Amino acid sequence: MDKTLIVTNDFPPRPGGIQAFLHNMALRLDPGRIVVYASTWKRTAEGLAATAAFDAEQPFTVVRDPTTMLLPTPRVTRRAVRLLREHGCTSVWFGAAAPLGLMAPALRRAGARRLVATTHGHEAGWAQLPAARQLLRRIGEGTDTITYLGEYTRSRIAPALSPGAAARMAQLPPGVDEKAFHPGSGGDRVRAGLGLADRPVVVCVSRLVPRKGQDTLILAMPAILAQVPDAVLLIVGGGPYAGELKRLAARTGVEESVRFTGPVPWEELPAHYGAGDVFAMPCRTRRGGLDVEGLGIVFLEASATGLPVVAGDSGGAPDAVLDGETGWVVRGGSVEETADRIVTLLHDPELRQRMGERGRAWVEEKWRWDLLAERLRALL
Repeated sequence: MDKTLIVTNDFPPRPGGIQAFLHNMALRLDPGRIVVYASTWKRTAEGLAATAAFDAEQPFTVVRDPTTMLLPTPRVTRRAVRLLREHGCTSVWFGAAAPLGLMAPALRRAGARRLVATTHGHEAGWAQLPAARQLLRRIGEGTDTITYLGEYTRSRIAPALSPGAAARMAQLPPGVDEKAFHPGSGGDRVRAGLGLADRPVVVCVSRLVPRKGQDTLILAMPAILAQVPDAVLLIVGGGPYAGELKRLAARTGVEESVRFTGPVPWEELPAHYGAGDVFAMPCRTRRGGLDVEGLGIVFLEASATGLPVVAGDSGGAPDAVLDGETGWVVRGGSVEETADRIVTLLHDPELRQRMGERGRAWVEEKWRWDLLAERLRALL
């Protein structure tokens, strides 16, 4: 692999799925051939200390810009060019194509031979807006490859690109650490700690925002409890929607059957998945198609843990489910469909086991980090 400059706003210790994606990929590349140019997470004393401590632990060089948000301004572009030359990099990976991929022509003039720009969910939204669509087209012309998460995001982004740039697109989704997420991940310990040892558990692991559909799960609980009276909904994660979800549980009369863990450290997430019998996140598309699920890595992490999944049909979420094999896709926001699928799974241990085993095998076949990192190395 050519020595590579990774240019990104999305890098730990800033939390989030894109950040984890880039970090996991970087860790699986040759550390001597990687330089990361990233924004600074927080400008507070605590945030700066956390960033410095994180960077010191990495096996590769991390260079931080003093701003909290990298934009393709002349100053940032000049610094990226300087880093490319100082470190002898000949490849560039833009962690998020929009808008940082607009720096591609300057970096190519500075000596970059390969430029790869990765898209996530937000670029699919950009592709629907005229001005942003033009910027995506420029990014496609300036780079060698634009990557996409799955068929949904490809189908939304490709029409915004020139025919040549669309033909050069390549799939590069995030992966799953199958050694961390596995059926023996410690779920029994979590269940015991929460007093749920003998209860059927529906688990949802996600940031608490309206798109994810935790409200749909809460509204489905009366129908679920009518069929499975001792069922409990375990909502794992934090976010701005937490207060509204707790009030909804109280208004719906299911407060005693819904547990909120709050934010959970990454190293404890596999055990929290494992605490469930069924994983469900009936995500939905919002804001006229601008707020969609890019892929839904949580469905694959649940599958790796051996759980059947119930997924909403937002954006690329169905790309993370083999419908009818590893779980089911339901209409996002449909309380009735969500409740029906969950009840069916809770009533049928053999079906849960069969879907869980198929999901685990699928992750091992297609979604392992080492397989996807090899794909990135080839692109670079």
